[in-house]
Amino acid sequence: MKLRISHETTYRYGRPIRNLVQSLRLTPSVFEGQKVHEWQIDVTDGIRGPGFRDGAGDWIEGWNVRGPVDQVTVRVQGRIDTRDMAGVLRGHREVVHPLTYMTHTDFTQPDDALRDLANSVNGTSDNLDLAHRLSLQISDSIAFQNGVTANNTTAAEALALGAGVCQDHTHALIALARIRHLPARYVSGYLHSTIDGEPHDAAHAWAEIHVEGLGWVGFDAANKCCPDERYVRLGSGLDASDAAPIRGVAMGSGAEDMAVAVQVEELAQ
Repeated sequence: MKLRISHETTYRYGRPIRNLVQSLRLTPSVFEGQKVHEWQIDVTDGIRGPGFRDGAGDWIEGWNVRGPVDQVTVRVQGRIDTRDMAGVLRGHREVVHPLTYMTHTDFTQPDDALRDLANSVNGTSDNLDLAHRLSLQISDSIAFQNGVTANNTTAAEALALGAGVCQDHTHALIALARIRHLPARYVSGYLHSTIDGEPHDAAHAWAEIHVEGLGWVGFDAANKCCPDERYVRLGSGLDASDAAPIRGVAMGSGAEDMAVAVQVEELAQ
């Protein structure tokens, strides 16, 4: 699938800030399922710093904005070809050991309800089958619903509510996988969610579970599927905070407001 992506994140400050330092994980992953043709990242009044590929295989680059400024926009535009890899992250170079992703965070810390849900899946000795069943458990237990959770909602809280968004589905699935001794991680990216050819808001997240002998396999519990050609992978981490596409520190005081607009459009073949 040929996709055009436009992603804008605008920060507005109640008082002008003196300086802003950002770390951006906004460049698509390099693996067999993706091929980038154009990709441009720009930060309003920003100075591009050094970039590097981390141990998880993600490209990270630094930006600096010198104030005083009261508004900063991070813009991403690009074209990419994708293909269906049945969720398998084949050809992705990384050096971090999978067992690193057995570590629980505040977002994925299990409670009794998550442990009971994870341990209710039985009757299989195949880890790939187990991962599929765990993902289905989350799909059935947490309904997709906007506005009921927040950015700091944990997996346990989302399960108790029985509703949430893709971030909540992903955290809950990661928790279940780790309970069952399967390394799991959070993936940030984009999703072209419809087939009508129109642009859509489509920032997305899903989980990857490590299956011995196969490697990392993606599971999107929010949509009851594995990532296919509609998905664009950016980067990964232990949870949403660790895998955030944009992280930064602003020097100054006052309120901060953020607005995000993402469009993913299919191009003619």
